[in-house]
Amino acid sequence: MMRKIEAILFDKDGTLMDFQSSWGPWGAAMITRRCGADRQKQVALAEALGIDLAAKRFLPQSAVIAGTPDEVVTLLQPFFPANSAAEITGWLDPDAENFAPVPVPGVYDCCVALRQQGLGMAVVTNDFEAAARDHLSQMGLGALFDAVVGYDSGFGGKPAPGPCLGAAERLGVAPEACVMVGDSLHDLEAAQRAGMIPVAVLTGVASADELSDHAAVVLDSVADLPAWLSGGNVGG
Repeated sequence: MMRKIEAILFDKDGTLMDFQSSWGPWGAAMITRRCGADRQKQVALAEALGIDLAAKRFLPQSAVIAGTPDEVVTLLQPFFPANSAAEITGWLDPDAENFAPVPVPGVYDCCVALRQQGLGMAVVTNDFEAAARDHLSQMGLGALFDAVVGYDSGFGGKPAPGPCLGAAERLGVAPEACVMVGDSLHDLEAAQRAGMIPVAVLTGVASADELSDHAAVVLDSVADLPAWLSGGNVGG
């Protein structure tokens, strides 16, 4: 039995935005900036965050990739005992001068095509809601989305289903009529727990082998999503 799809929910980092190209250089620069010339502290902090400083890339096992800001603050706090959690949280919201989000190739055309099909569109991220809105605007995507749900929007964080359910509520669409697209197990678990169709993309850090058992389909990127939807492949 085929489901009628009324809305598409997207994770942000690694799904709409190229994760490594966007966050890798920023993460390495943040470590250098906060640790100063203390090389030992730089290395220890990079290990805790799962960052390869030389390559300026996040390692696949990094807890930062799908984590909420609160979870990242927990990792940072032992290295900066003199700073409050609120101060450290502020470090995680980069201004436009220090951060340039890199959109996944084809993401704009994908979003336009889905809008032309009359589908509702939302972003569900473990980032701050305001930061997500800024990043979408920087990538020229802001006007294409009807709703943005962040970890601080009042619905909790993924992999709990609350953010997905909150987005569906904001769109006025039943959860079972939604597809949730993401690059991590957090995204796919949240979708499953919310009763949505989980779709995986390979523009994050996780591999197809890691994601395939948890998704209805694994696509190379969101650029492949319109074709998959139009192909009548969405099962109930």
